[in-house]
Amino acid sequence: MGPLIVNEIISENANMLFAFLIGIGFGYILEANGFSSSRRLAGMFYGYDTTVLKVFFTAAVVGALGLLFLSLFGQIDLNFIYINPTYLYSAIGGGVIMGAGFILGGYCPGTSFCAASIGKIDAMAFIGGIFIGILVFTEGFPLWEEFYNAKFLGAPVLNEVIGTSRGVLTLGIILVALAMFWVGEWAEKKFARDDYTINQK
Repeated sequence: MGPLIVNEIISENANMLFAFLIGIGFGYILEANGFSSSRRLAGMFYGYDTTVLKVFFTAAVVGALGLLFLSLFGQIDLNFIYINPTYLYSAIGGGVIMGAGFILGGYCPGTSFCAASIGKIDAMAFIGGIFIGILVFTEGFPLWEEFYNAKFLGAPVLNEVIGTSRGVLTLGIILVALAMFWVGEWAEKKFARDDYTINQK
């Protein structure tokens, strides 16, 4: 959870309790901001509601700035942060499959559980599809194992790939976020729908 969440300060059980409470809080924030609405989530792809874009870019900026300043003040060592290994082809393939599911179903995995927790039937059906997908993937893994492991790139970080410092990359993320906020506002005006309101649930 951060530089203070270590066994010397709090116990492992307390760590799990904090994670559980943070998860509940995160789910509440998602639902309170309309992320349990498949129409709002699908609106990102159709342009009439870009809340998802704004939230994720805001999260990226806050996370990047937080880690950068914690590192600069010696409160966290970024070299100890785990980075998922990159398998290029399977990452692209998985992204395409998830993106298609997001567009068709109106949910991503996290928001589907958020919506199911307040009783939405379409979200429950979506979760059923997730488990079917997991079953098909695991049982058929030998068929696509070679593709899954193809083009292994290790665990690169973006600033090293493009040859710049973390600070310059963070500034770039902020500038891109500001540009995307503007694009989002433009899209919502351009593709506004008469049958949709910003508070749609």
